[in-house]
Amino acid sequence: MAEPKITRALLSVSDKSGLVELGRALAERGVELVSTGGTAKTLRDAGLDVRDVSDLTGFPEMMDGRVKTLHPMVHGGLLAVRDDPAHAAAMEEHAIWPIDLVVVNLYPFAQTVAKGADRPEIIENIDIGGPSMVRSAAKNHQFVTIVTDPADYDTLVAELGEGDGATSLSFRREMAAKAFSATASYDSMISQWFAFADQGEKFPRQVSMTRVLSGSLRYGENPHQEAALYLPGGPHVRGLPQAEKVQGKALSYNNYNDANAALELAAEFRGQDPAVVIVKHANPCGVAQRGTLLDAWQDALACDSVSAFGGIVATNVPLDGPTAEAICEIFTEVVVAPAADEAARAAFAKKKNLRLLVTGDLPDPRRPGQTLAIIAGGILVQDRDNAAIDAAALKTVTKREPSERELKDCLFAWTVARHVKSNAIVYAKDGATAGIGAGQMNRRDSSRIAAMKAAEAAEKYGWDRPRTVGSAVASDAFFPFADGLLAAAEAGATAVIQPGGSIRDDKVIAAADEAGLAMVFTGMRHFRH
Repeated sequence: MAEPKITRALLSVSDKSGLVELGRALAERGVELVSTGGTAKTLRDAGLDVRDVSDLTGFPEMMDGRVKTLHPMVHGGLLAVRDDPAHAAAMEEHAIWPIDLVVVNLYPFAQTVAKGADRPEIIENIDIGGPSMVRSAAKNHQFVTIVTDPADYDTLVAELGEGDGATSLSFRREMAAKAFSATASYDSMISQWFAFADQGEKFPRQVSMTRVLSGSLRYGENPHQEAALYLPGGPHVRGLPQAEKVQGKALSYNNYNDANAALELAAEFRGQDPAVVIVKHANPCGVAQRGTLLDAWQDALACDSVSAFGGIVATNVPLDGPTAEAICEIFTEVVVAPAADEAARAAFAKKKNLRLLVTGDLPDPRRPGQTLAIIAGGILVQDRDNAAIDAAALKTVTKREPSERELKDCLFAWTVARHVKSNAIVYAKDGATAGIGAGQMNRRDSSRIAAMKAAEAAEKYGWDRPRTVGSAVASDAFFPFADGLLAAAEAGATAVIQPGGSIRDDKVIAAADEAGLAMVFTGMRHFRH
């Protein structure tokens, strides 16, 4: 069967980009243009002949435009199976003319929500007729072409040129698939708004998430795994996917995952003194905050220079030339920063494979939201761990109160510990990590590993003693036994910050008193698995 030629097109779009050019291309092929409201006006203002939908239906647009295309004269012309005698007879009996092409994009619901509109305006931007026409045309793609994305207009025009006024079935199938994705995404955003924003549900009975493909990645966690990056379909926080990639090769799944871990921790220090975060395999291996970014880099690197090789670096302030030059002295996969000056960009340009991502801003670490984890047979959903504490929320449980310096180091270590995989132990001194123990099956081993790394750093840099001496130590969850705390005391820590809440708290507190430690409880834990 010959491909059906396009003789009549129905156009009704909110996004008018490329509309006039498409209308002209169709008119030049003798296609009758049928349109609605603002779309018809735009085409007429461009000098094109347009037939109103009301002429087709015999009914005027009514109810503030809510009712205009919901009519058998429209949907009969879209849904009729052209080679079915019964359908053809029904069309002839009711004077229904076929519609061969539908060009529709929907009311800007997500944009309306994003700009903070009130409820009545949001409701009015729920499109009804548009999705109905899209679905009708897409269902009948054997005979009807549906286009929902202005990015496809040029391809449509090219198809008409190659097909002598007709489109190919493969193109119509592709556009139909895209159309159903568009309406599914649209309905998903509406249902999410009703559930989360309008009804205030945290865990609605049914929820569908809209995700839009950004692109394929180099590979997944391992080279034999394929991977891709998807973006939320509705309003969302800016992060790495929205960053400017200044240079470097394409990012892999691991690059994004690790760089996001670095970015989220750097964001804890936004608006504060310069801070540098070094991450390896999604765990911080060095963090420091100093008067200059270069000093912060040097002290962050000194925490664990072995792990920093091939790692990810994130900063909370714009990168400068001297810091960039220093970072380039070791192999670094990705550098993330709010901005980078010309000297920094020039320094990184010498390392062509290094990826430099400029975010323009840092995400709010206290922002609300949820995280997802896929398990066999289900999906786990939880609130983001966005809680925070300050000095006023801490409870001293030992005989000795922490000094002002110890308290400051406790809070710094606690900030880092919430971003370290459990069981997490972080030593910090004077605004820099001294040792980090991550992901162990018991807290004692994390304490010992962190102390061992500090001892190795002292030996490498020729210090007279490890930086754990005189440090504060943070534990992401309570010490179930005194052994982990005593391991920290052996490493030289003088202050401890931990959630508390163990049935053995009294014994742990007694051990801290015996060791002369100052210890504070947060009443909050930060497991990260």
